[in-house]
Amino acid sequence: MKIFKDKVILITGANRGIGRALVKALLDHDVKKVYATCRDLNTLPSFDDNRVIALSLDITDDGQIKTIAAVAGDTEILINNAGILNTGNILDGDLLGMDNDMKVNYFGTIKMMRAFASILKKNRPAKIINIVSIAAYSPLPSIAGYAASKAALYSATQSVRIELAKDGIDVHAVNPGAIDTDMNKGSDWDMPDPDSVAIKILKSVDEGNLDIIPDEMGQGMYNAWREDPSKLSKIFSDLYYAENIG
Repeated sequence: MKIFKDKVILITGANRGIGRALVKALLDHDVKKVYATCRDLNTLPSFDDNRVIALSLDITDDGQIKTIAAVAGDTEILINNAGILNTGNILDGDLLGMDNDMKVNYFGTIKMMRAFASILKKNRPAKIINIVSIAAYSPLPSIAGYAASKAALYSATQSVRIELAKDGIDVHAVNPGAIDTDMNKGSDWDMPDPDSVAIKILKSVDEGNLDIIPDEMGQGMYNAWREDPSKLSKIFSDLYYAENIG
């Protein structure tokens, strides 16, 4: 994966799940430096590599984003991975949880792209990689706020891809299905581990793919949606009522 060799990369939400797995995978591919960010540095694992620069960052905090942009001005690849998930459906779910999903997953990521756009233009060739979700295509009602925030993020990713194309900056959208991370803890689904998913993401970026679905579950859901959106809605409907009946 020569595309990452000697590159400077910033990853949000690097303390767990896909973010942590991406840091580990990138270190295996001769990157120059990785800015590994998360809200609480006490939760960040020790990667035991002096190429990793740990930075505290809440992507909803304008002041912190400004500080990080000043510190990490040599960033060439921005990976927006940080996200949260609050359970709840549209009619009865906690509106505060839905609001937080939107603040972090959508607006927080937009703020990061705005803060780093000029940096990436200066450091071309550069990339943005947004970790979205297969839920962007059709939401599971039990996580309706999360799905809505990811649908919004997917739309924003497509828009900024067009905006930055004139500057030669590629913008990648990654839409995983359910991955065996803390976010899906307690699920009895057969899920791939984040380490294998991280490698597939990097390989797909290296191959030049802009829209990436790195797992079989996600691919199956995407294929159903591509054939007929109602088919994916049926899959989510069956999952939802099975959960509620069970």
